[in-house]
Amino acid sequence: MKKDYRFKAALRALGPGLMYAGAAVGVSHLVQSTRAGAEYGYSLIWVIVFINFIKFPFFEYGPRYAAATGKNLVDGYANLSKTAFYIFAGITVATMFTVLAAITLVTAGLIIQITDVPLIAKYKTSILLSATFLFLALSTYKTIEKPIKWVIIILSVTTLVAAAATFNANSLTFANFTAFDFTNKTDIFFLVALIGWMPAPIDIAVWHSVWGQEKNKNTNKRTAVKNASADFTIGYWGTTFLAVCFLVLGAGVLSGENELPDDAVGFTSTLISLYTQTLGDWAFPVIAVAALAAMLSTTLTVADGFTRVMVPVTQKLIPKRNLKPKKIYILWLLALCAGAWYILNHYQTGMRNLIDFITTVSFVTAPILALFNFLVITSREVPVSSRPGKIMRSFSLFGIAFLTAFALYFLYIRFL
Repeated sequence: MKKDYRFKAALRALGPGLMYAGAAVGVSHLVQSTRAGAEYGYSLIWVIVFINFIKFPFFEYGPRYAAATGKNLVDGYANLSKTAFYIFAGITVATMFTVLAAITLVTAGLIIQITDVPLIAKYKTSILLSATFLFLALSTYKTIEKPIKWVIIILSVTTLVAAAATFNANSLTFANFTAFDFTNKTDIFFLVALIGWMPAPIDIAVWHSVWGQEKNKNTNKRTAVKNASADFTIGYWGTTFLAVCFLVLGAGVLSGENELPDDAVGFTSTLISLYTQTLGDWAFPVIAVAALAAMLSTTLTVADGFTRVMVPVTQKLIPKRNLKPKKIYILWLLALCAGAWYILNHYQTGMRNLIDFITTVSFVTAPILALFNFLVITSREVPVSSRPGKIMRSFSLFGIAFLTAFALYFLYIRFL
């Protein structure tokens, strides 16, 4: 009884960190990490671990700032400068519709494959986006957070079981994989697309700070900085571990399948059918639940994150209107779902091309948002005791320099 109580108490203490995990574990893991394993075997595991270390401070500064000041990073950007605020707002509006469209495309394809209900593209995405809108519009942060916690737990267990099973599925040889070549443009472009959303776009640090505010409202007290950091750390390294698991799954099950289908239904069909062929029929419910949990949690948290962030953005852009937050939230949620639907039904873009495009945009903008987060957390409005220490500041500067250099190198070989 005591152990059960402790588990429930520990689960209640977690919140924004698992919301972060719900947003992070999706396309980047199910599609990109799986593709990395299928095409390059285990050779890119170190890349996943390395980029997670590099990005860690910039994600951690979101919950740290919210816990230290009671504000969100949108406030921090606005206090930093109007330029920083407008750049963030511009990046958000420019990417939010395409991001949700890509996630919806993969999720809808997965649902059709698992349930075996044939629907044309227009209907499957429309139903999913409508359901997302209704659920979020009628929910509060508290009602969203609770199911996401259990989804992440289920996802973690099923993914671990499936990944462990691949080691006994067959004998793997590196002859089935393409050797990664840092001088090959195609390989570099895939690497950029992989790490652009690994473990997630840095924008999520802003969402995390807003979720932290909502958590404080629900509990009527501000979360301590150390507790906010602990909550985040569990979610962050949990997503890193799951990314490695999905890469292992790709290497173990999809070896030699370099030309994976470009449409969402075809990709998920190939993915799940190869699991059952390699591991046996017992694997179908395991990988189906893992994949569906990953994509449903991502769909809900990404739609909520973008919409919730646009509330303070709108309030700062038109302060004199004094609009109620819930009204702003519903209007932006409607616009977001409608915009994603329009993209999916009017632009015939392959799944991989769409995903590679938005992940590449996130990669290029990462150094800018990383710099903003660093400047905000080290600003005067953050108490000295809550600012990062000397080692973390030095590591952050190294990370900004690395992300900037890599982004410039990519732009050079891409356009020049």
